[in-house]
Amino acid sequence: MFDALVISDIHLGSDNCQARFLTHFLASVRRGFVPTKRLILNGDVFDSIDFRRLKKHHWKILSEIRKLSDDIEVIWINGNHDGPAEIVSHLLGVECADEFVVESGGRKVLFMHGHRFDEFISRYPICTWLADSIYNALQKIDKSHTFAKFAKRNSKTFLRSTQKIEAGALKYAAKLGCDAVCCGHTHHPVVNTAGPVHYFNSGCWTEKPCHYLTLRDGVVELASYSEEVPDEVFNPPASLIETVAEVPSVA
Repeated sequence: MFDALVISDIHLGSDNCQARFLTHFLASVRRGFVPTKRLILNGDVFDSIDFRRLKKHHWKILSEIRKLSDDIEVIWINGNHDGPAEIVSHLLGVECADEFVVESGGRKVLFMHGHRFDEFISRYPICTWLADSIYNALQKIDKSHTFAKFAKRNSKTFLRSTQKIEAGALKYAAKLGCDAVCCGHTHHPVVNTAGPVHYFNSGCWTEKPCHYLTLRDGVVELASYSEEVPDEVFNPPASLIETVAEVPSVA
């Protein structure tokens, strides 16, 4: 059994959210095929808090998270797209935090989204919006996401931002006396065990293949998921939609 499974950057409400894969993955966790003590949602569960953008298969993901929270510990870590914590916490029915530390195998592992170390999004919001728009458009044009990933990972601005986030996260984790730190935000899966504090990034669920992290006995590992899913799994209960509809939307 894992001490934790970690997913980030789901971006519910966006056209690029790989909801089919994630629904099947969460159902596998709930049914015990991927046993874990806790599930950590490491930021950007939503693309925005405009719930009118959520489609049926996005509601199905929320349903799976709610069901999981009845059986295991589910921790949601606030990301820069998620909006007010009290709204999302009520919506998911789970505990929320800005960061979270898990002790596993005698090691302390810090989980945080990582956007606090991204100066570019706060300094250049228009450029950030434009870059996100181009990235999303490339994903729509090429369903394999090859072009989008190539453009992103060959961008000097993107590379500088990911390096700053990694450096900031490592410094902060060392200050807290942690042995490893796991972030999201960049959508770029990373494993760096070269230094005294190890750095991991859980990638995202808006690109193929989707990625997640596992933690067991102090060891963090990166994994990918690309299970094909039949259409019949997408039937979210009306009760969930009604419950979420009661939560005020923040445009």
